[in-house]
Amino acid sequence: MTEFTHYDQTTAPEASKPLLAKSQAAFGMIPGLHAVMAEAPELLEAYQRVHELFQNTSFDKDELTVVWQSVNVENACHYCVPAHTSIAKRMGVDDAITEALRNGTPLPSPRLQALRDFTLKLVRQHGNLSDEDVQTFLDAGFTRRNILEVILGYAQKVMSNYTNHLARTPVDKVFQKFAWSPADKAA
Repeated sequence: MTEFTHYDQTTAPEASKPLLAKSQAAFGMIPGLHAVMAEAPELLEAYQRVHELFQNTSFDKDELTVVWQSVNVENACHYCVPAHTSIAKRMGVDDAITEALRNGTPLPSPRLQALRDFTLKLVRQHGNLSDEDVQTFLDAGFTRRNILEVILGYAQKVMSNYTNHLARTPVDKVFQKFAWSPADKAA
């Protein structure tokens, strides 16, 4: 097993130090994911920037959470599911949404379910969706812009999910109460 270093403000590569300071300011700590990503400052910077960009899309807090957690659960990310459970709580997302996403059970609204279904098809089919898949998403009240925004959210999650898989990033203490494993997923 390859060991990945968990950097802090004193041990990080010079280019990562201001990025870790940004993480510290945003979270009150340096999340383990960011500590690992600091090995490649460009990855950490890209992750932080894509995270900001995705948060500034037309999606509301519930829709952001649906995209993030749909990908996290599909990719079985032991770190991101609990982290985004905590983030969803801070954002005021209804626990029923979070639990449905974590457990693979139906979401409480047809619109959110359509967003989850579309996101999962995008992931599972590597972006090769049928005209019918796209039309179903549009018929649920979403737009062409939303299609592209889902791609942006997925890009963010690829960076974090894959880093966590390879680095086996331990779940931060603050997120441990939301621990999750693929066995927790019902569907």
